[in-house]
Amino acid sequence: MMKYHLILLFGIVLFSGSIEAQEDYTLSGYLKDASSGETLIGANIFDLNNQALGTSSNAYGFYSLSLPAGEYQLVASYLGYNNSIIEVLLDSDQKLDIELSQGVVMEEVTITAAEAEKDQNVESTQMGKVELPVESIKKLPALLGEVDILKTLQLLPGVLSAGEGGSGFYVRGGGPDQNLVLLDEAVVYNTGHLLGFFSVFNADAIKNTTLIKGGMPAQYGGRLSSVVDVQMREGNNKHYQVDGGVGIIASRLTVQGPIQKDKSSFLVSGRRTYALDLAQPFLRGGNFEGTNYFFYDFNTKINFKLSDKDRIYLSGYFGRDVLNFKQPARDFFFDLPYGNTTATLRWNHLFTDRLFMNVSAIYNDYQFAFKGGQEDFIFELKSAIEDINLKVDFDFYPNPTHSIKYGINTTYHTLTPNTATAMNDDIDFSSGIEPKYALETGLYVQDDIKVNPALSLNVGVRFSIFNQLGPFTSGLDGQVYETNEIVQTYTGLEPRASLKYSLGKDLSLKAAVTYANQYLHLVSNSSSTLPTDIWVPSTEVVKPQTGLQYAAGIFKNFQDAMWETSIELYYKDLNNQIDYADDYVQNIGVDEEQAFVFGEGRAYGAEFFLRKNRGKATGWVGYTLAKTERSFEDIEGGRWYPAVYDRLNDLSVVLNYEINQKLELGASFVYGTGRWFTPYESFYFIEGNIAPEYGPRNSSQIEDYHRFDVSLTYTPKADDAKKFKSSWNLSFYNVYNRKNPFFIYYDAVIDREIGTTQLEAFKVTIFPIIPSITYNFKWNQKAK
Repeated sequence: MMKYHLILLFGIVLFSGSIEAQEDYTLSGYLKDASSGETLIGANIFDLNNQALGTSSNAYGFYSLSLPAGEYQLVASYLGYNNSIIEVLLDSDQKLDIELSQGVVMEEVTITAAEAEKDQNVESTQMGKVELPVESIKKLPALLGEVDILKTLQLLPGVLSAGEGGSGFYVRGGGPDQNLVLLDEAVVYNTGHLLGFFSVFNADAIKNTTLIKGGMPAQYGGRLSSVVDVQMREGNNKHYQVDGGVGIIASRLTVQGPIQKDKSSFLVSGRRTYALDLAQPFLRGGNFEGTNYFFYDFNTKINFKLSDKDRIYLSGYFGRDVLNFKQPARDFFFDLPYGNTTATLRWNHLFTDRLFMNVSAIYNDYQFAFKGGQEDFIFELKSAIEDINLKVDFDFYPNPTHSIKYGINTTYHTLTPNTATAMNDDIDFSSGIEPKYALETGLYVQDDIKVNPALSLNVGVRFSIFNQLGPFTSGLDGQVYETNEIVQTYTGLEPRASLKYSLGKDLSLKAAVTYANQYLHLVSNSSSTLPTDIWVPSTEVVKPQTGLQYAAGIFKNFQDAMWETSIELYYKDLNNQIDYADDYVQNIGVDEEQAFVFGEGRAYGAEFFLRKNRGKATGWVGYTLAKTERSFEDIEGGRWYPAVYDRLNDLSVVLNYEINQKLELGASFVYGTGRWFTPYESFYFIEGNIAPEYGPRNSSQIEDYHRFDVSLTYTPKADDAKKFKSSWNLSFYNVYNRKNPFFIYYDAVIDREIGTTQLEAFKVTIFPIIPSITYNFKWNQKAK
């Protein structure tokens, strides 16, 4: 009776009577990698003779397929793997785990690639969804040889870089805080190292990355623009494996293997930079002795198969940037440590062959600190955000035409703004700004429905509740709220719907509408995200952001899905957007809310995508034509102006070419319209100092951005029988040495001959052509 109670709790009816009357039986299990035992996310299993009878594995590799009694030839497929044909006599409920081997060659049975992969981009109801296997990401050129998942996302249409070399990104006109970035379900609030030039994701520890930029399913909430769902590897449960690499600025090492073969495994992965460590002997005795910078990441994961129905996963991430700057001669120093910590505990349970449950307990914490001083003066600045999250999700598969998900998620937020303290001899100062607390809860239900062979729907709804909690003293009326007392409550109903209509096996039309609420906000006074930017909750002053996005597209494949093409159009309305007023001057002793202004935004555009999936040459071309604008009543009377990340034209070309079994070429070219900024219009002097007058908000543009990168990977021994394999990767960032502007600054230029002073704009560039070389290696206890 428990399964009926759980389902009816969310208003879903189990059609058990009709299922039994039709003599349907269920085939269920896990789809896995044959060499490592890793589960495969989004792998397909379907009837060879009727592709409408099929399903995909969930985020844990579980599938469930209910069919009428009979004999079937089922195809299991996954991108980059050999297809598997399974002959099944279905006369009872059965469990079957299926292992797929990497490769492209079929044995015994030959079917077309279109049948094997089911033209997923055409057949899926989901719009704007891109899966990026880590092995594909590793083939692309990388800044200083560091493979970066987020920089690869920036090469997709509709995704823009936050700036030269940065890992921050904007999706379809949304701000950087409107992207939900998850690592094993834990929210990552700051995704960058080295002020954003590298992402926190070590590719060796990552299994899969999914970007959703349109038609966001109801299971995701709390953000307006996109989801980047990153899943860590589970660890090889068949044999021990070591992966690593040594580059010019960093090295990394990953160790994984079975705790108990086929039942449990572990993974430990680390990465650290050392460029300035190597410079320490040259700094000794000089003006900067003791100055150093490095960052590191540490990922770990263990999992246990307790029974056929129960599995437990425990994963964690810890990363830090550490900057120490010293000038002993001036008795001056500052320290800048910041970073993320996450931990995720998950329990999978099968109630029946058709009902899968996952319970997660998640902790995440982002800490920023600055400490500096000179002689007797010491100054400290701290900010943080901490979440404790509990969630329960269900996957229910009543029959091949319905795939139902529902669940509940609640998060307790603690947000500490920029809290400052200072000391000078016996004088102490503290800003006295207290943390803010909130409880955010979401309930959702969604159903992926195959109405008929041509028409599929995904409909869902999410209901969100956000409570600001005490202790808190109102800035409006002075009322004092005690611990956990509700200060302010916001609720929101968020309908989501998408549809797909097939015009043939390789052509479909899609449309989607998504409404979302966002209760946490990142407010920045710069053109890109920095570790000093602060997150603030919705309060009695700050209202939740809301977004409504419409999207439509046409998807077409050619030559048995060798070529994928798509055109997507979107329009997005954004409300309660937040910015600083024109006359904002940072004051660490005043609550930031007093400096905010509120307005609206709109974004619209067209995305064109062409990808080649097979052959010696693979890759894609993506082009976006878009417009992004903001309007604030308190900024120039509500004039619509381009957002700083508005980019009319954005082009990416990506190529991988297998020269031979030992050599592989990777290349990418990017072009984008110049970023907007607010120029100086005039200036005057106050007590001998220049005071500028600004022009209209974002009324000037820097030069257009373009860059070409190339890499060459050499694998000395292309022999699958060898336990130890290695490769060398040589890459060049910014091959033709384009001087792309990083930012513009103004300085006074004095003409002493005629006695005039003018302000002139100067361009700052930071990345010339940068070569790098990386040695990568892999050791398998059991070679293929």
